[in-house]
Amino acid sequence: MASRGGFSSKIGFIAAAAGSAVGLGNIWKFPFEVANGGGAAFVVIYLAFCFILCFPVMVAEIAIGRKTQKNPSGAFAALGFPKWSFVGKLGIIAGILILSFYNVVAGWAFGYVIEMFMGRFEVAANFGDYIANVVKIGSYAIVFMAVTAFIVSKGVSAGIEKLSTILMPTLIIMIVGLAIYAMTLPHAMDGLKFYLIPDFSQLTPKVMYAALGQAFFSLSLGMGALITYGSYVSKNDNIISSAALITLTDVGIAVLAGLMMFPFVAFKHSGDLASIEGGAGFIFTTLPAAFESIGAGGAIVGGLFFLLLSFAALTSTVSLLEVPVAYVVDEHGVKRKRAVIGVALLVFIIGIPSLLGNGYLEFLTKFISWYEDQELVSKTFMDFVEVLASDTFLPLGGFMISFFVGWIWKKANLDEELAQGNPNYKGSFVQKYLNFAITYLAPTVLGILFLLTVLSKTIGFELFG
Repeated sequence: MASRGGFSSKIGFIAAAAGSAVGLGNIWKFPFEVANGGGAAFVVIYLAFCFILCFPVMVAEIAIGRKTQKNPSGAFAALGFPKWSFVGKLGIIAGILILSFYNVVAGWAFGYVIEMFMGRFEVAANFGDYIANVVKIGSYAIVFMAVTAFIVSKGVSAGIEKLSTILMPTLIIMIVGLAIYAMTLPHAMDGLKFYLIPDFSQLTPKVMYAALGQAFFSLSLGMGALITYGSYVSKNDNIISSAALITLTDVGIAVLAGLMMFPFVAFKHSGDLASIEGGAGFIFTTLPAAFESIGAGGAIVGGLFFLLLSFAALTSTVSLLEVPVAYVVDEHGVKRKRAVIGVALLVFIIGIPSLLGNGYLEFLTKFISWYEDQELVSKTFMDFVEVLASDTFLPLGGFMISFFVGWIWKKANLDEELAQGNPNYKGSFVQKYLNFAITYLAPTVLGILFLLTVLSKTIGFELFG
């Protein structure tokens, strides 16, 4: 079997796992979900879900990975339950699908670095034409996938860990710097009020549902990434403290991203945030106008912002590619570099319809219709893949992983694994809470989330109206 390698330090693992979680989900998707969710009320519920529900699932995934030293599919067989390997395979498929459209969005961001530094702010007003230019976006996406593949080919320690320990501090410094600058702009306080002062009249069950989905997506749960990264962790490491630091890092960067984003948005809208609507193109259409209004330094600020977005995307694309690569290396004995090339090519090919479905081909641009607010709405192929993988497969995977750990593998085995590197774990409040959350809370909530998503999209059923 080909050598798997491993993380050289606990810090390296935390940086890599946090990098997996911190990506486009935090800086691209989080702000437009906040905008759709009415602002700070969404943020409060998102934070609660991250710690109350998602943290236990993260602990379970890392524990499975470290116990077995296997990829998501092989892990269940290694625990003695080969019939449950389909859960790991579902996670791998979800990761491949997410990476296929994620790489296209990363291509948008990478292209915007060039557009902003060149001062071509008008690209925002012509965003539809920009993303429909398949030669340009396809070229950017190829470059991004090639860089991702190169890093993963270097292995866990020399590639993934090294990248993460450099990019994560860089990301934080860039976000803080841009946030400080954004707060000096006119109407910045209006943006901060929208983002930080909850209006709980906005807190509907639908907002809570969206916040849970965002929390699960942003922490990279349910797709096997943390099982994979956990398989490279030392038995001496404290899984609980590592998972806590990963969650804190992810949440902290999401919150910082909002502190950076909404002052820019408020500046652009002259303080009127009541009418803003979020969507996939939110930051691509809203922020360039704000950067242009800054004046002479706008090109630099805009270029730095989208460079930050590209860095964040890279930390996630690396982890998403590592999951299927680890599967090919473990289960089929393929050498890492060969596995990386094959999987990267496959993912890029799968992503071609997402590339073409943003205005270039009408069939893929109006690929499917589903219900939103009980009305049929036309959606692109990329929308379809995102909902299938992110909104459906991830909560389903999280449900099955938590159910497996709590009811099949059993709590006693989880406790034994978590006690390694953590002698104070047994008998602690954390043990009692994790046992309850993984056995009862997570399967119940995630199972309901999965069913509601399916019923909402297929027949327009809205439990909450």
